[in-house]
Amino acid sequence: MRGWWQDLTDLVLPGECGGCGVPRTVLCARCRAVLSGAAVRRVRPVPEPPGLPVVHAAARYADEVRATLLAHKERGALALAGPLGVALAEAVRAGLRETRAPVRTGVTRPRGGRAPVLLVPVPSGRRAVRARGHDPARRIALAAAGELRRRGLPARVAGVLRQRRAVADQSGLDSRQRLDNLAGALAVAPGGAGLLSDGPVVLVDDVMTTGASLAEAARAVRAAAGGRRTAFGVTGPIPNASWTSAVYAGETWESREEQNVGSRRERTGRWPARQVNAGAGDVGGVFEVVCAAVVAATPDSFEINRN
Repeated sequence: MRGWWQDLTDLVLPGECGGCGVPRTVLCARCRAVLSGAAVRRVRPVPEPPGLPVVHAAARYADEVRATLLAHKERGALALAGPLGVALAEAVRAGLRETRAPVRTGVTRPRGGRAPVLLVPVPSGRRAVRARGHDPARRIALAAAGELRRRGLPARVAGVLRQRRAVADQSGLDSRQRLDNLAGALAVAPGGAGLLSDGPVVLVDDVMTTGASLAEAARAVRAAAGGRRTAFGVTGPIPNASWTSAVYAGETWESREEQNVGSRRERTGRWPARQVNAGAGDVGGVFEVVCAAVVAATPDSFEINRN
């Protein structure tokens, strides 16, 4: 109810710009330009966590961009998901171009159509979702998928990652502590691996600081690949996923789009058309993480040409 009411309030009574505070606008033209006006760049934190995929960001996490993201995440300015999704969509497109993934998305399915790009958001914890009334990364991912479809690129959100255990608040932790805090914290929900075989996987989040969250998300997806070779090499077997649950089910309206993750309904046209190794559970095709994309990253992570 909180999310639904906030959506209605934002539409009827836009308060102030999420970036600079100018009244009577969701996001002013100047702040939109700061968010989406610069060229998308590849970003790399230092130190770079093991297993981090190639990451692209639309903007630097500072000033107006930082204020906009915090207004959406912490203050419930849900209408900001639209412009934030546009920025994320640009980062996704840049990552796909660099990894040559658009060639893969054009593969024809057996029953026609093109395999969609699968945006896999890094999930927030259950407690954070309840406190905020929404999952910021998932909401922005849904907006980004819509923007990509409007631009002619098939895309949808696959909210398959779940937290298998509670984690500490990341604020105040350094890069090493964040890696330790998140190690083994994520997993693909039962039945989620089947969704991931429908197209190329792009991990998405609102912000990248140390890269620990994206690295852990990539590890979880690799684990669900069941010991196959992916973009990051040979993975391990699927862990016992009996402890996972659809932690967002019933909590927010946006979760309904992916509440069927745990179902084992038949899917057709997965790409490519070869099977995974034995022991991979219900995975019916091959999947891989091709890249990651975020709305914003810390300013120093844009300086990737270091010695």
